[in-house]
Amino acid sequence: MSGAIVLSMLVLALALIAKSYTGNRNTLIAASETSARQLADNLDTHLQRLLEPIESMLQILVLDPLSRAESLEQRRSRLPVLVEALKANPVLSAVYIGYPDGSFLLLRGLTSQASRQAVQAPGSATYMLQSVERDENGQVLRGSWQFYNRQLQLVEARDKPDYLYDPRERPWFKDAKASAKTILTSPYIFYTTGEIGVTLARRDPVHGAIIGVDASVDDLSQLIASLQPTPGNQMAVVNGDNRVVAYPDLSRIVSMDAEQGLRLISLNELGVPVLVQVAQMDGRMGAMGEFETAEGSWYGLKVAMGDSRDVDLHLLFAVPEAELLADAKAQGMEQLIWSAGIMLVLMLLGWRIGRIVTRPLGELSDAIGALAAFDFSQRLELASPVREVNHLSELIARMSGAINSFQAISRTLAREPDLDLMLSRVTDHLVNITSAEAGVVYLLDPDDGTLKRAARARLNGAPEQLACAGSGMAELRKTVRAALSQNGDRVMTTPLLDREGEALGVLALRLPEDSTLGEEAFRRFVDEVSGSAATAIETRHQVEAQQALIDAIIRLLADAIDAKSPYTSGHCERVPELAQMLADAAEGATRGEFAEFKMSPAARREFRIAAWLHDCGKITSPEYVVDKATKLETIYNRIHEIRTRFEVLWRDADIAYLKGVVTGEPEAELRARRQRTQQELRNDFAFVAQANIGGEQMSDEDQQRLRQIARRRWVRHFDKRLGLSRDEYNRIANQDEELPVIEHLLADKSEHLIPWDGRRPPVEKDNPDNIWGFDMALPAYSFNQGELYNLSIRRGTLTEEERFAINDHIVQTIRMLSALPLPRDLRRVPDIAGNHHEKMDGEGYPRRLAAGSLSVPERIMALADIFEALTAADRPYKDAKSLSESLRLLAFMTRDRHIDGELFRLFLESGTYLRYAEKYLQPEQIDSIDKRQLLALAGLL
Repeated sequence: MSGAIVLSMLVLALALIAKSYTGNRNTLIAASETSARQLADNLDTHLQRLLEPIESMLQILVLDPLSRAESLEQRRSRLPVLVEALKANPVLSAVYIGYPDGSFLLLRGLTSQASRQAVQAPGSATYMLQSVERDENGQVLRGSWQFYNRQLQLVEARDKPDYLYDPRERPWFKDAKASAKTILTSPYIFYTTGEIGVTLARRDPVHGAIIGVDASVDDLSQLIASLQPTPGNQMAVVNGDNRVVAYPDLSRIVSMDAEQGLRLISLNELGVPVLVQVAQMDGRMGAMGEFETAEGSWYGLKVAMGDSRDVDLHLLFAVPEAELLADAKAQGMEQLIWSAGIMLVLMLLGWRIGRIVTRPLGELSDAIGALAAFDFSQRLELASPVREVNHLSELIARMSGAINSFQAISRTLAREPDLDLMLSRVTDHLVNITSAEAGVVYLLDPDDGTLKRAARARLNGAPEQLACAGSGMAELRKTVRAALSQNGDRVMTTPLLDREGEALGVLALRLPEDSTLGEEAFRRFVDEVSGSAATAIETRHQVEAQQALIDAIIRLLADAIDAKSPYTSGHCERVPELAQMLADAAEGATRGEFAEFKMSPAARREFRIAAWLHDCGKITSPEYVVDKATKLETIYNRIHEIRTRFEVLWRDADIAYLKGVVTGEPEAELRARRQRTQQELRNDFAFVAQANIGGEQMSDEDQQRLRQIARRRWVRHFDKRLGLSRDEYNRIANQDEELPVIEHLLADKSEHLIPWDGRRPPVEKDNPDNIWGFDMALPAYSFNQGELYNLSIRRGTLTEEERFAINDHIVQTIRMLSALPLPRDLRRVPDIAGNHHEKMDGEGYPRRLAAGSLSVPERIMALADIFEALTAADRPYKDAKSLSESLRLLAFMTRDRHIDGELFRLFLESGTYLRYAEKYLQPEQIDSIDKRQLLALAGLL
């Protein structure tokens, strides 16, 4: 019986559902038809709203003086009116006017990249004015394109002799000429912009000119897309030729044809078969029809549009049966469900209760699975009516958070280079893991035995420093516990020990009073974390100590180089200071070339080390060359040897006088000859001694006099090969002589030429051993100690060979630093240190690098090295230059492109020169300067 009742209820329910489904089906079909018609009306209304303002504008423009203007100048005077028309109607692509004599004027807004490229518009052009002028016989006088900017200023004018456009031959002109109303064309594609639009034109009833505009109707496709009822619905607007004018996907209805160019595709080309079938529903136009396709059953409707404008347009509307009747089927299914719902309610109730209980368990299972897959980032927040499930979820969440924080601690210990920041982050994570109230880390100062606070988390009032009664770990922990538990707080301390077991400090956690953490297990966990932290602290200390040791060795080397020669005393100390000042100024610049210049801490350390080592190659430079104060100086000043020869000649004059007296020659004549000879010797030696100083440039006449003095002769009675070193002896071993020997007073001898032998440096560009990119000219000999050769130096005291020996210090700097196993963050040290003698014009040494190959730090080093040398007051061989004189020389070097001009500007404008002068220059060196004059001298104004 109960089964029959249930069966009857089911049959009744099915009959009611079928009746309801049929009614809903008919209602939905009618509603869909109404929706399609409303869509057509909306499109008509949108088109009407789009075109009415344009039509009103045309009615005004036909009355404008433009329609009766007879010359191009008169027509151009109305350009602002046409511009305002374009601005007032954003859909307008162009506004133009054709005259009865065939003249034509068109203004187009260059708003798209396509329109600009089509006419190759200048960059600042906003509008393009096209014009054709004809004479009274209709012959073209001139065709031109003119481009205007936003302020209607002429940017460019182009004569276009081949621009023969005749508006009288265009359909819009003919249609408007034949009508007293505004005419409207069917939609088509604008060639220049690629937009879909229509043309509106109207005739001036008095003068016969035709004014037209091109208006875009692209947004019809956007409107269709926005009003699409269902995802599977297909809609399109077509014209009388079945060309697609609007479709939700606008990109599909435009085609590029090799013969016709841009065009609207046909409905068949659209590739939507259901719309083709709707277009063919001529016998059922105006009514929703059903038809079959390979994709299933469809309903379609064809609705006429544009009647008020005499435009042949139709809306094609198609919807799949499955979507159209989806609501009807859903309602039928809903009624079926309601019919069966009474029987299922208890089952559903039981299912729901089961879900409430099992869903949290499922989420717990997923969370545990994520933990097993090493994903500790998930947050678990459950609300279950079962208390045990909630408690379990809390424990799993705490475990996941603890593991996540422990990973964060490991990452921090491994990656964070800053010790204070590392300890602070580790303490924060450890407090979070343990649910402690606060935490603090104290590190032991081995010098005074005190504990200094290094990091804290959520703990205010912790002392900065703690004095300890002893250095043992027990005393340290007791001191920390006593300082933090004065108010009865529960404090747990754990030691921080290095690998040798020596105390580094103490980690302390303040625990809540109700903490239920297992004491022994919790302490083991904290000990493990603190052990990792202690290892990281020890490593950081070792790294810092190594860096301090490296810095100290670098300073020691720089101090040794400065101490090697009194001529460069303090140079290796002052150059890094000045370079750092200038680097700070470049980093602080907010405009100009250095506005984006920044240096990381690693880059600053690299720069500082390079600055300290910039002259480390001088350790190989011969002291007698670096310190050479006179031309004849080698290990000693050879002027004393020359003076001895003059003394010999002096005595030879005395001997000649005495011999003449003995032989009975006239004594007065002999005395006069001796006095004349000895006076010549005095004068000649004074000249040689003055030439030896090298203070002024030596002229050709002075060099000629040296050669004359050198021709004097003296007699040597002793073998010159006695008492020589092995190298000296080898240079003259093959020179046989018979004593006594007549020698010249000044001579350039073969033994004065010191060959390179096996010490030839690889500085020539084509040398295969030159792996550093050096490009220097190498003298033929290592040194030339010829007396006449040295005394004939035109300026200064250095020969070409000695100049190379000094310049070679930078070669040795690069070779020495390149040979070091520098870490990655110091890999640029050889270049920064070794390129400070390069010039912006590429004429520096040792690599002849130009400006494009020199980084900002390298340019800074070049300027700092030069300015320090100019202003140094501790050089015995020169007077210290004043601040203004030094800056003036720098300006000339800037003008000659020896140093960076923008860096020189920054040096002046930032005041770096003055800060350095106040710190290192003598008070009498610091004088006033004129920055503007210096910039002008440098060619920077």
